[in-house]
Amino acid sequence: MRVMIAPMSHAPVSLPLLATQRVCSIPANQPIRKSRMTVRRFTILVIVQLLMIVHVVQWLAVGVTLAPIEPSESMETIKHGAVTVGFIFFAVAILSTAILGRWFCGWGCHILMLQDFCGSLLHKSGIRPKAFRSRLLRWIPVALAAYMFVWPLVYRFAIAPILQPDLVPMALSWKLTTTDYWTTFPGLMMAIPFLLVCGFVTVWFLGQKGYCTYACPYGGVFAPVDELAIGRIRVSDACEGCGHCTAVCTSNVRVHEEVALYGMVVDSGCMKCMDCVSVCPKEALSFGFGKTALGIPQAPTAVKKWDLSWTGEFALLAAAFFAFYAVYFPFGESAAKATVPLLFASGIAACFAFMAWKSWHIFLRLPTGFHRISLVRQHRIQPLGFAWIAITVCLSLGLADNFAVNVSGWMAYRSDLIVQLPESQVFSQKPSEVSPAMQSAARDGLKWYGLTRSINSGGLALFAPRNENVLTRIVWLHAVLGEFPQSEALLRQAWNENPQEWIATVLSRVLDAQQKDQQSAEWFRSVVAAHPTWITIVDEQVGRLLQEERLEEAIVIARDVAKSQTGSTFPIRRLSMLLIEHGTTNDVEEGIAIARNSLANDPKNVAISAAIALGQLRLQRPADAIATLTPAIELAPNEAKLFGLLSEAYRQIGDETQQKIAEDRAELIRSSMPSN
Repeated sequence: MRVMIAPMSHAPVSLPLLATQRVCSIPANQPIRKSRMTVRRFTILVIVQLLMIVHVVQWLAVGVTLAPIEPSESMETIKHGAVTVGFIFFAVAILSTAILGRWFCGWGCHILMLQDFCGSLLHKSGIRPKAFRSRLLRWIPVALAAYMFVWPLVYRFAIAPILQPDLVPMALSWKLTTTDYWTTFPGLMMAIPFLLVCGFVTVWFLGQKGYCTYACPYGGVFAPVDELAIGRIRVSDACEGCGHCTAVCTSNVRVHEEVALYGMVVDSGCMKCMDCVSVCPKEALSFGFGKTALGIPQAPTAVKKWDLSWTGEFALLAAAFFAFYAVYFPFGESAAKATVPLLFASGIAACFAFMAWKSWHIFLRLPTGFHRISLVRQHRIQPLGFAWIAITVCLSLGLADNFAVNVSGWMAYRSDLIVQLPESQVFSQKPSEVSPAMQSAARDGLKWYGLTRSINSGGLALFAPRNENVLTRIVWLHAVLGEFPQSEALLRQAWNENPQEWIATVLSRVLDAQQKDQQSAEWFRSVVAAHPTWITIVDEQVGRLLQEERLEEAIVIARDVAKSQTGSTFPIRRLSMLLIEHGTTNDVEEGIAIARNSLANDPKNVAISAAIALGQLRLQRPADAIATLTPAIELAPNEAKLFGLLSEAYRQIGDETQQKIAEDRAELIRSSMPSN
């Protein structure tokens, strides 16, 4: 093909300008002044962090605190009707955004502060994060917001009534305080990589506000609402289009172009940081109120520069979806589910999509770089280019493996649900016959659970952290099939690796089911001797002996444990309850005496008073029981059990009127308690 080059013409060429023709009097080499708003905004963000720390400290000190002031808590309100502090806060933030614009992201988000801090570190090291621009990925936050806040409403009011005809109507309630503040937050081992990926890597890969643009579901709410806002960055006639505003914008907004085209910033990515207003050498920018961005058509001269073609956009979106569902598996319950929190998963998805895009460019030997690093030069892949591809391939394999593990866990759980048998039947020395359907389901469950384990154990998982839920289910399914030796071997191996009370308890059941009475007794004694504070295995052993009507042996065990744990009151109370509920007359007397000693040390413990009253009723001493229950009821007037015992005392006396009053009170308390 020949390219014809026309002779150069000296005639003037007319170039289209963005708006009116302006002559910029600002020298091109004039330094951009520092923004006064940066320090102010950072100070406010630091104060927000300190308040969050104070919130946690107050909870640790007092034990009860205000529920998390976190937008995700709104899901509790949407799903169950419990009005949370997070819901109220999120509603206020949305309403204020409809007036002031997207201010909360810039002035109140702790993740944004982390991004700005990481961006500052990169700047100081000579790296200026370049904004990655994708048409489709920017819809991910909107999709996540719809999944979190819209889909539950659709399901609750449109789908659930059809699938569940007996569905109880949602009733509003208040949930403003909590005693378990941290229950919805990830632990330290999840928080550190989350902050690394969503704070640093997203900035390094996608630009200063990469996480906000391509991963944050709250941004998926604030960005559309920003279209309604009357508060915006606006421009006066003093603007000369110098571009200083765009240079300092960390939200990747082309401020100088937008104010020239529309007279204001219409990009919903604008987080009202006010840096552009602060650095304008002509003081032409300001925050003001006026018309909204809703319905404003794109100016004919506005040019959007995207980094991908439409084919690349769809390929990148597919890569993001693959990564997201590999680490966040919302397709049903699973004992083996290997997932990360949704906000972390979205950050991983965005970063992986970027890596896949770069890898494809490297593979095609297109000129490709990453900041100052050359990955492909003169159609030759550089060593760091090969390293980039290798890392992407390894990540792809790891994500695919995690997805396969999640699918296997889900399949195992579905099979496991079919196996519905009482533990007393499974671990009985004379187990009942299991139906063929349950046997088949149990074997399918074992097969799928096996695939969730590490490769060394015959599974699929490249990285298989200890999962006690999976081990418990495998032991259970083996027991259902009568394969107790396999259950015992798994439990002993787990015990050798990490002794835990639940392992000791289940292993005791397995030994009993195999009629290994001597081994079971020796195992129990060794566990209690090594771990005297473990109570579950003791209670289970005592309960089994009582079921077999071996009262004397049960009492002996309870006495031995009570003697060995002299510093603990619980074993003493357990012994007294055992004597009171199951013992002979002499045993009951002894149990009452032990309980009275405990009550002297803990006079406000109404449970001990109830135990004493029960013993007195067993001994046909109703007047003593009434005398014991009266002060206990004063301490706990809403305890149904106390009124039930009081009713029995009046029955023994023969006072039907007082018996009926106590019965009605107990029933009223029970009916007012929320059902699970």
